[in-house]
Order: sequence, then C-alpha cells, then structure tokens
Amino acid sequence: MGVLALMITLPIISMAISSGRSDFNKRHSANIAPLPSETKEAVLQIYAADAYGWRGIFAVHTWIAIKPVNADAYTTYQVFGWNQRSGRPVLTVREDIPDRFWFGSEPKLLADYRGKQALQLIPKVEQAVISYPFPEEYTLWPGPNSNSFTEWVSLEVPELGLKLPMSAIGKDWMKRNYKAELE
Repeated sequence: MGVLALMITLPIISMAISSGRSDFNKRHSANIAPLPSETKEAVLQIYAADAYGWRGIFAVHTWIAIKPVNADAYTTYQVFGWNQRSGRPVLTVREDIPDRFWFGSEPKLLADYRGKQALQLIPKVEQAVISYPFPEEYTLWPGPNSNSFTEWVSLEVPELGLKLPMSAIGKDWMKRNYKAELE
C-alpha cells in the first residue's frame, strides 16, 4: 500500500511544484552573475537549483560558469542526463546564461570567485573538466550524474573549497568511487 501511495503522491506533488513555478519554461537570468558588459574581471561561479520535476523535492542540479577576463559571455559546464538518450555526450560545455533558472527553479550561488582568485582557479577547473572520466555516462542514482561531475571538479581543484549541499545526490558516489574508478 505504501508504494502505491507514493506512486500516486509523487506525480501530484511534482505537478504542484511545477505549476507553482511561473517561470517553468523560461531560461532567463536570475540576476546573480555580473553582466560581462559591466564586469571585465574574470569570474568563476558554481550554482545549484532544484532538480527537474519531482526530483526537485529531494535533489539539486549543479553546474559551473566561467567568464575569462574581458570575455563577452560565460561558458557553462554541466552534465545533462537526457543527452545520453540521444547518443550525445552528457558533459556539455557551451556559451550560456550562467545563472539561468533551471526548469523554473531559481539558482543558488554556491561559490563565487573573481579577479585574481578566479584567474588562478579557471585553468585548473578547465583541466578538471577535460579530465572528467565519465563524459558519456549518466546514472540518476547513485551516479555518475551532474552532481558527481561538480564533485569531481571540486576534488580535482581542492582550492575551490567547495562543499556541495546534502541534496546534491551523486556527490558522495564520486567521493566513494574517485580512486576506485581511476585504478
């Protein structure tokens, strides 16, 4: 009886959450990141937002945004599980709005580095992205997933001092498998 109740309740809760998000289909800026036209310095930011649909009750999606010195735009680094279904790499690197709403969920800033500090960290983060060992693999749980990716970067670049929230499902998978998967 408990499983049946859960199967009925989760979709209803998911619809309620989605309908409560007036910006569900919009992907605009939350006005957290500095505009490239107004900020010439380097910027490195890490974000989290409630995951899509019913998963947002329990979990967040995380991503990284970088703007080099004098750049006109940000580049975002994140993992999209749905890319796997179409045979594309799940790791995506593209010019994008750094602080955009994630399916209606407002992003939360987890880390913000600017100027000289960002300049020192950006090459290390970019190298960690390149060396991510699961660019074509995605498993919702336990991982690898979007949070496993962000955790990978934080483990490769400890200077970030990044502590992902408990709701970053998949981060612990990376911690447990970090050395085992590479051996």
